[in-house]
Amino acid sequence: MAASGGETDSPVRAPSLTDAIAPLLVLAVLIGGSLALFGLDALDGPIQAALVLCALFAALIALKNGYRWAAVQQAAQGAMSSITSAIFILLAVGALIGIWNLSGTIPTLVYYGIQVLSPGWYYAASALICGIIALSIGSSWTTAGTIGVGLVGIATMLGVSPAITAGAVISGAYLGDKLSPLSETTILTAQMVKVDPYQHIRRQVWTSVPAFLLAVVVFAVLGLFNGPEVNDTVATTTELAKLGEIYHITPLNLLPLVLLAFLSIRKVPASLALMTSAVFAGILGAVLQPDVMRDFIGGTGYNPVVGSIKGIWLAMANGFDINSGIGEIDSLLSRGGMDSMLLTLWLIMAAVTFGALLEELGLIARLVDPMIHAASSTGRLYLTVFACAFGLNVVAGDQYIALVLPSRVFRVEFARRGLAPTNLSRLAADSGTVTSPLVPWNSCGAFMSAVLGVPTLLYLPYCVFNIASPALSVLYGITGFKIEKTDPVAAPVPQSD
Repeated sequence: MAASGGETDSPVRAPSLTDAIAPLLVLAVLIGGSLALFGLDALDGPIQAALVLCALFAALIALKNGYRWAAVQQAAQGAMSSITSAIFILLAVGALIGIWNLSGTIPTLVYYGIQVLSPGWYYAASALICGIIALSIGSSWTTAGTIGVGLVGIATMLGVSPAITAGAVISGAYLGDKLSPLSETTILTAQMVKVDPYQHIRRQVWTSVPAFLLAVVVFAVLGLFNGPEVNDTVATTTELAKLGEIYHITPLNLLPLVLLAFLSIRKVPASLALMTSAVFAGILGAVLQPDVMRDFIGGTGYNPVVGSIKGIWLAMANGFDINSGIGEIDSLLSRGGMDSMLLTLWLIMAAVTFGALLEELGLIARLVDPMIHAASSTGRLYLTVFACAFGLNVVAGDQYIALVLPSRVFRVEFARRGLAPTNLSRLAADSGTVTSPLVPWNSCGAFMSAVLGVPTLLYLPYCVFNIASPALSVLYGITGFKIEKTDPVAAPVPQSD
């Protein structure tokens, strides 16, 4: 076995089962300890520190097995390069939220949304709206970071649950992430399993559509139980009046959202589309919201041109801040900025580095191989793929690792058992893509929590689609429903060096 990422002076030993299990035990102890000591505040630094310690522990195991430090460094560098796109998207979303609050885009969404959306069917409507938008643009992150932010803000104003709303937003966003031909995870999964993307999408319909319909029904029931009791007309009218007093409310404020949708449909890279929309919103806000811009910058001798540049720059970097005298409005609008994403970036970098070390140094493969041999039936094989993908979302902290690795590892086994590759592509997407926002330190879970302002552990029980979709996929494997068969293919015989 050759060292990954560099030459060694001594032979590299294959990891033992104890080597593979030990980092996971350390992860469980440190993450559990963080949550026990700090509660939901653990995501403000303690869990990040725990993941860094886990990565260092995995590095020590690699050194024990004969790897040189250069190989460990190269594996970590590969982890950083794999999340470059995510880093820029996160920073762009932070900038966009700050400027959209400054320019009136989010306040206008909230203003109109409060008047249109009833508390009784708010959760179901949120899921449907996000599902339609995500199907159109193919991005769960963009959907949640734009429309999702507005919907959670409206929920706060209406008095309905932000946690349930966040679950509905994520359910709709991930429906589009799975079924849109514009989704990069959809294309990636099809490529890894070597099937046509449209065949992959057609097979996913059998789990995604029933799971989403179930989610809509659950959200409708939750709305019926919660809606009539929380609709406070006096409070809502006061908040609407205050928003109208602070901002010039006009449909023109929604033009940055239209621009973002157009750029996304034209497949402009997400970070570039988000920043373009943010800058456009800032320029538009300087024209439509001069009083907000002046109050945000403050000071004497205000110059409209210089002040607008300064306001856009400041909102992009540090977010927007307002003191309206109404707590709900202040908490909705006083947020955003690139610096608001730094804790999330720290979390993602630590988690992905830990996961990359486990993968590159052979520790994950040491765990998965015995699981494959123990999966004697199709149902058990499906459970094994799900456990592997979801487990990678937990230990590796990145949905791409959770998609790519099971697709590579189980592709030969599915062919050997006469199971069509479309079975694996659907199962990998159900198990890897949609469960990623359910893990607080996963890149997707950290992103959703950061942009929606709801801790992952609070919205998790309400991500009905994300729970039902993998459950249906595994159930199909156990029952044989919608399982396509092919002629079994003999596994390749390993060649000796």
